[in-house]
Parts: sequence; structure tokens; C-alpha cells
Amino acid sequence: MTDRVTAASVPPERQSLTLAKRVVVKIGSRLLAESPASRPAAIGDQVVELRRRGVEVIIVSSGAIALGLRRLGLAKRPHELPQLQAAAAVGQSLLMQHWEHAFAVHDIAIGQVLVTHEDLGDRRRFLSARLTLRALLDQHVVPIINENDTVATEEIKFGDNDQLAALVCNLVSADALVILTDVEGVRDANGVRMPIVRDIEREAVPVAGGTTTGGVGSGGMASKVGSARIVTRTGIPAIVAPGREQNSIVQVLAGLDVGTLFVPGGSVLSARKHWIAYGAKPDGTLTIDDGAQRALVSGGKSLLPAGITAVQGDFELGDTVSVIANGVEIARGLVAYPADDLRKISGLQSAAIEARLGYKSNDEAIHRDDLVIL
Repeated sequence: MTDRVTAASVPPERQSLTLAKRVVVKIGSRLLAESPASRPAAIGDQVVELRRRGVEVIIVSSGAIALGLRRLGLAKRPHELPQLQAAAAVGQSLLMQHWEHAFAVHDIAIGQVLVTHEDLGDRRRFLSARLTLRALLDQHVVPIINENDTVATEEIKFGDNDQLAALVCNLVSADALVILTDVEGVRDANGVRMPIVRDIEREAVPVAGGTTTGGVGSGGMASKVGSARIVTRTGIPAIVAPGREQNSIVQVLAGLDVGTLFVPGGSVLSARKHWIAYGAKPDGTLTIDDGAQRALVSGGKSLLPAGITAVQGDFELGDTVSVIANGVEIARGLVAYPADDLRKISGLQSAAIEARLGYKSNDEAIHRDDLVIL
């Protein structure tokens, strides 16, 4: 195993990785499908080494559908959701067998955790999942997390496990995210690996083909860059590392120049605001005018009903909504009024709210404390 690196020549961002005590490792379907037994075994060996150093590891594992398709003898991935769910049902047990064997040789227990976006989008279920994972870690169990593809629908799917891994980092208060992929890291326009990305929007997003404002892409490098964007907003570094290398996780956490490191920068979100921005699925949208946009983005203000021009969706008090300006999602927040009442007071000054509704709970449609600028 590779020793830790403390040389002065190592960038300080890399040296900080040697201090990580809780790490989320995500491995994708392609890596697992090509080596369904040896890949988990190699990761298991590294987890043992990291545990000797006092590092806890949480694994987010794709691969259930890929293994299920192979077991069912299907040459192509079907497009119909029920067939994908059936493949996941068959493949999930095979996937866990590989992980069980990988850790059983080290006498380490694993725990299967299946989630959907709906699970993490509900605040109570989010906190319940956090307590469960903490209990597993306290018992020295390695959690193996995957999306519950057998019941997930198009409305609640994460889209890919890159985003799930990013949300798990917030769930377990991780110190780093390592995304294992089948390339050496993120490459620039000339095809050269980018060792460190300090400005994700300027350096990485154009190279990766862009990501959506409110979430992440549906796969590929754009999805991994989107995942890095999510975790760095809470001050957590993300590393896209070569998954075919036998010892890449240990090397990354030793500070070696492996993969692409995304460095946290700018304002850091609290765990609660991170959940508002990325964990909770919006139940509706509020379209705002230019004045309200300036007040939110430049002025750091709350969203007042006066600045709302349109309300879409059927949501209740405290639900998450998207805030749209000029056709672009610029923020997410928890609303202080249900949808029907917001429709009645949209465009009104705060002083007129009570006259229109017969009550007034807040001057704001979304208070600044419940709002996240994306």
C-alpha cells in the first residue's frame, strides 16, 4: 500500500485529503460489469487499509441493472421502465453477493441501503436515513448504498448514482467524495487530464459538456462534474479517479496526483441548505420579475409576493419550490404559503396580504433563511 504524502511539493489541496476521516466512494456500472468479482475485492482491500488509518468508507454502488441484464440473457438495455426494474430486482442480489464476498474475507460486515430520491427529498426520511447510516458506521459496518431501482419511477429516480453519491456525502457528513470511473480523470479540450479544478464553472463544466442548474446530467463526465459541484458547495472536495487502478482510492487519500480533484470554493452551504438545494425535489415553481431576481441574487434578500409573476404546481406550506427568472432556475426554497394562497397574493405588496387572504403569516413568500441561490 502507498504511504501518505507530506512533501512540500504536493499542492495543499491534495495534502488536505490525507486528513479525511469519512469518505464516500462511488463506483459505476461499467466498472462493475467488466469485473463483477475482482473490482469489489480490490475496493475491499483498500477499505481495510483505510480503516487501519481510522478512515470510514461508505460505498455507493451501481451495477444492479447491468448484472441483472446479464443474468437474464438480455444483450441490450431495454427502454421500458418495468423491464429495467425487473433487471434490477434480479441483479441486486448478485451485486450484494459480490460485495459480501469482497468483505467476508476480511471479516467485515456490510449493510445494504436502498433509497429513492423521494426518501431523501422528505426531511423526516432524510434524517431517519442519516441515523441508520450512523448506526451502521458505529457498528463498523460498511454501508453499500444503491438507488432502489425496483420501485423507482421516472418521477423519483436520481437519474444516476453520481448524484446519489453527492447527496450521501451530505447525509453522512463526509470529508471527501471519490468517484471511480473508467478514465484517468476529467480531461481538458486537448484530452489532457486536469489534476486540480479550482473553478468548476469556468474550468470543468465547458469541458464536460455542461450540466443543468438544478441537478446533474444523466451520465458520463457531465454527471460527475455535476456531482462535484453539489458536494463542493458544502466544503467537501470531490475526486474523479481511475477505477481500474488497483489502489487508486488509497493513493487519492494519500495525497498523490491521481485523478481530478475538485476544490471547494466560494460560499459554503449548511447541511440544511444543501438539502433544500439538492436533496428535496421541488413541488412547484415560482416565476419572478427582474427586480426580485436582483434582490435575491445581488441583494441577499427574501422573496416577497410582489416579485412573483406566476405560480405553478400544487404545494403546501413548507414545501420546496424552484424559483425561475427569465426561464432559468436561479434558486430553491421552502415556501411560507401554500400554492393557492400564493396565487392570490402574487404581485401584491406585503401590506396587502392580510386583506386578500384574511390572514398573514409572513411578509415573505420565501424567507432568506429558507432560500438557496443556485
